[in-house]
Amino acid sequence: MQLEVMNSPFNQEQAELLNRLLSTLTDSQKMWLSGYLAAPQASTAVKEYSPANETIKQANSPQKTREITILYGSHTGNCQSLAEEFTQKLKQEDYNVTLSSMDDFKTKALKKVEDLLILTSTHGDGDPPDNAITFYEYLHSKRAPKLDGLRFSVLSLGDSSYEFFCQTGKDFDKRLSELGGERLYDRIDCDLDFEEPAYQWFEGVFGKLSQEKDTSAVQPLSPSPDASADLPVYSRANPFHAEILENINLNGRGSNKETRHLELDLEGAQLDYQPGDSLGIYPENDSELVDQLIAEMNWNPEESVPINKQGDIRSLREALLSTFEITSLTKPLLEKASKLSENQDLHKLLEADSKQLKDYMYGRDLLDLVKDFGPWSGSASDFLGILRKIPVRLYSIASSLKANPDEVHLTIGALRYDAHGRNRKGVCSGQCAERSQQGDRLPVFVQKNSNFKLPENHDTPIIMIGAGTGVAPYRAFLEEREEEEAEGKSWLFFGEQHFVSDFLYQTEWQQWLKEGVLTKMDVAFSRDTEEKVYVQHRMKERGQELFEWIEAGAYIYVCGDEKYMAKDVQSTLLQIIQEEGKLSEEEADEYLNHLRKEKRYQRDVY
Repeated sequence: MQLEVMNSPFNQEQAELLNRLLSTLTDSQKMWLSGYLAAPQASTAVKEYSPANETIKQANSPQKTREITILYGSHTGNCQSLAEEFTQKLKQEDYNVTLSSMDDFKTKALKKVEDLLILTSTHGDGDPPDNAITFYEYLHSKRAPKLDGLRFSVLSLGDSSYEFFCQTGKDFDKRLSELGGERLYDRIDCDLDFEEPAYQWFEGVFGKLSQEKDTSAVQPLSPSPDASADLPVYSRANPFHAEILENINLNGRGSNKETRHLELDLEGAQLDYQPGDSLGIYPENDSELVDQLIAEMNWNPEESVPINKQGDIRSLREALLSTFEITSLTKPLLEKASKLSENQDLHKLLEADSKQLKDYMYGRDLLDLVKDFGPWSGSASDFLGILRKIPVRLYSIASSLKANPDEVHLTIGALRYDAHGRNRKGVCSGQCAERSQQGDRLPVFVQKNSNFKLPENHDTPIIMIGAGTGVAPYRAFLEEREEEEAEGKSWLFFGEQHFVSDFLYQTEWQQWLKEGVLTKMDVAFSRDTEEKVYVQHRMKERGQELFEWIEAGAYIYVCGDEKYMAKDVQSTLLQIIQEEGKLSEEEADEYLNHLRKEKRYQRDVY
């Protein structure tokens, strides 16, 4: 094909030059040159049709990206916080993202979802968190649709000291695949120090998604100036060192318990919290235990060791005090430790049945492990490399910020017990009870918990059920309601061991009863009677009135031990609903599930 001068805007010399060039070009080079020459025209206001212009339109038009749905199941708020952060980052990159808790997601919309990202924790013995139950049950039922067009990825948070580590995330991952979904990115299971693997998962997911976009338009992930300006200065990643204003024992003489009431100064922290939220504390290990461990391993306490992948250095003793967990054993830890030991007893233990392994780990710590299965090979740094970070401890906040500006109050039960010939104590509770004095500082941050909140309508009645330190958030609830001058009725069920020595915050409850802030209170002191009486027994005694409150719109709150107290309370609630509502067992279950979905049945259990 030759360019004719008479049919073109070129002179003879230009035409000859172009003809010599065109004869040497491949088809792809001609196409590129066509687009290159047409590009300036494509950016002008004049939109003339030509094959070159159409080529540019196709090249410059980004591909339609699939819609992303992010669902979270969260108990303490970690999955929710991550889901919100990842949603923000994706929206900054112009992705179309829908964010929802699993409870609020319309299950019928699942078959329309294109890309699904699930973030979930695991609760108790492998159970889904409360706000994921309905979606979990739907997905595992016969009503679940085929999901042949779905792509998905799962981020699972858990605690490797539990037998069913990250089980809910594993269940979601398996079920979505069974229903025909395609894995966009492999599931990642996170232990208590979840931040680094969580971000690794998100970067992996984002990498897969960005491959389908115009990669020249994709920028590195970073918060926008406006977003970063809105973030608090102090957070989980940058805790505030709060001064201890008060640290007193709430239990009376003769009690076999020690419950500390801590008041911390938040002035200057700009930390905001609501009743129902938790305060996270980064604790330190007991120096006595650290020194025993160092002596047993014949380590040099002043040896410099790395404490993270970034290469930060501490002395060995400081690293064991402030960074690494040494007070509990997990199966992953024992598996890693076995590579540093030729002791066959350890290898046999790992090959034994799960009950035998659990029996060994229960009540033992790292000092027990190194004593039982030496000699050990490798350096101190090698050994620290198999340890996980000290987990943050979360405590229900026992105060209202409106009633106590620039302060936060906590109710912490000191854990002490004897096991395997040694005295043991809780890491954080022991620190607060024995090693924290007025004027000392604790590194803290606020952990939001949208799953345990007062009703927005101050006239709504509330029923609060708790035992021991589980009463902490109810003190915050009533302080808040007092400040708000709320008109709604309130009913507290509280249980402990002894009336005389263990009636936590007794004078405050009595004052609120007198003033009408607290409408009713029922107490159960299990060791004061020949037959043990617990909060669920008081609930059963008041079953008719309790059901009347529920029928009148009351919100029900349960806080405390999940394994025993919370399960017994739920069983009693179901019994009351069934008997007083004249319902079948299945109808009572549905009634309570409906309350939970309406956020009228909320639990903060541990």
